[in-house]
Amino acid sequence: QVTLVESGGGLVQAGGSLSLSCLASGRPVSNYDMGWFRQAPGKEREFVAVIARSGGSTLYADSVKGRFTISSDIAKNTVYLQMNSLKPEDTAVYYCAAAPGLVVKTAYYNYNYWGQGTQVTVSS
Repeated sequence: QVTLVESGGGLVQAGGSLSLSCLASGRPVSNYDMGWFRQAPGKEREFVAVIARSGGSTLYADSVKGRFTISSDIAKNTVYLQMNSLKPEDTAVYYCAAAPGLVVKTAYYNYNYWGQGTQVTVSS
């Protein structure tokens, strides 16, 4: 079992940047597909990005492609989400999630383990 703790959220103006971290404990992140999801008030949880356990390939939602970058540091057992050119519509609670190998990596219901979330607010 893996435990996930997110950090790095906050308030930023539109056009600014934030870097989120997801510290894993209990198991190596390399054992899992590691995803970032977000949920805005009144909306369903949506896929943001994932880094695959095998080979580290990445996948992004169209809405964040070119602005967000997911990466991992195996030595620190941490996954990151670098967010640039932030927009007010990026405002949400951001969650880190893990699953031990997925075919469909964009569906939140396929992930077994979740962090508590970190709030990101982008002001216009």
